[in-house]
Amino acid sequence: MKKLSFFKRIMLFLNVIVVFCLFLACIVPYTSIASLAFISLTVPALVCINMLFVLFWSLGKKIYLTLSLTVLVYGYFTLGSFISFKSFSSSANQEDTFSIMSFNSLGFRGKNDEWERTAGDTIVKFILEQKPDIVCFQEFDYKKIRSDYFQEYPYKYVDFEFGPDNGRVIQAIYSKYKILDNAFLDFNESSNSAIYADIIVKSDTLRVYNLHLESLKIRPSYIKKERSDRLFVRLCKTFEVQQEQAKIVRKHMNDSPYRNIVCGDFNNTQFSKVYFNIKGNLKDTFLEAGRGYGETIKFWKFPFRIDMILTDPSIEVLSHKNYKINISDHEPIMATFKIPHQ
Repeated sequence: MKKLSFFKRIMLFLNVIVVFCLFLACIVPYTSIASLAFISLTVPALVCINMLFVLFWSLGKKIYLTLSLTVLVYGYFTLGSFISFKSFSSSANQEDTFSIMSFNSLGFRGKNDEWERTAGDTIVKFILEQKPDIVCFQEFDYKKIRSDYFQEYPYKYVDFEFGPDNGRVIQAIYSKYKILDNAFLDFNESSNSAIYADIIVKSDTLRVYNLHLESLKIRPSYIKKERSDRLFVRLCKTFEVQQEQAKIVRKHMNDSPYRNIVCGDFNNTQFSKVYFNIKGNLKDTFLEAGRGYGETIKFWKFPFRIDMILTDPSIEVLSHKNYKINISDHEPIMATFKIPHQ
C-alpha cells in the first residue's frame, strides 16, 4: 500500500482529533463532568468539519472516510440534528389551536441600548402583531411596563416585588387564558429562576414553565479582560450550576398534575446535559416543525440556538417560527399547538 504523503498524514492527524472531539460531545448529555460541557457548544462546527473530511478522503484514500462517517452517524442517533427542514403549517381550525411565544427581552432596553431608552413600544407592537395566546418573557423589567401595555392579556404572572432591587432576573407570563395558579421556583443562591402558571387552555389545563438558566457571561468584552484559566474555571462552575437548576425544574415537572410546556432561555444548546435533562420525553417544537438552523442568539457572529419551547408528547405541534427583529440580544420564537380531543 502506498504510504501517505506528509500533507495527508497531517490531515489524518487532524481528522482523528475532530472525530475524537465529536465523540466526546456525544457523551456530554450523559455525564455530569462540567469540563466536558464546553465541547457541546461546538457540535455544529465539529459536524461540518467531519463532513469536509468525508469529502476530502472520498477523493483519495477512501478507507479513511469511515473515521468521520462513523462518528457522524453515531452523533446523529445520539444527539439528533441541529437543522430542521420540516416547517409544518397546519390548516387546523383556529378555534382548536393556541400559540406560545418565548422571548428574552433584555429588560426592554433594546439591543444597542446604553440604559438611556426603552424598546418597550417596539416589543409590544411586535407581540400584538403576532398575536400569541401566551407570552413567556425572560429578563423582564416590570418597571418599564406602562399601563396601556398588553391590555389584550388580562391574566399575568410577573415574578416581581416592589422594593429594593435584589438583583434577580425577572420572568413573566402573560396569557389570554385564565391562570388558575402560579408559583416561583428558587434556584438557590442564583439571580436566575423559573416560574410556572397553570392555565386553562380551551377545555384543558396546562402547566407552562418559563425559565432562565444560569448565564455563561461570556460576552466578548468580558473575555478580553479575563485570564483564560480563570475563564475556564468560572464557566465550569456555571455549567455545574445549570445542571443543578435543570434537576430542580425536572423534579418539579415530574410532580406536575398537568401536561407540561416549557419555555425559556437555557443558556446552553440542545446538545447539553441540561437540555437533555429538562427535555426528557418532551417534544422540541423547533425539531418538530421548525426550519433551518433555528438560531436565537449570536456570539462573535456565531449562531446558537439556546431558547427553547418544549411540549408534552401528547400535544400536537403545528408550527414553529424564529423571528429576526433585532431588538434584543435574543430573538423570539413562537410555536402553535393543538390539543387532541380526549
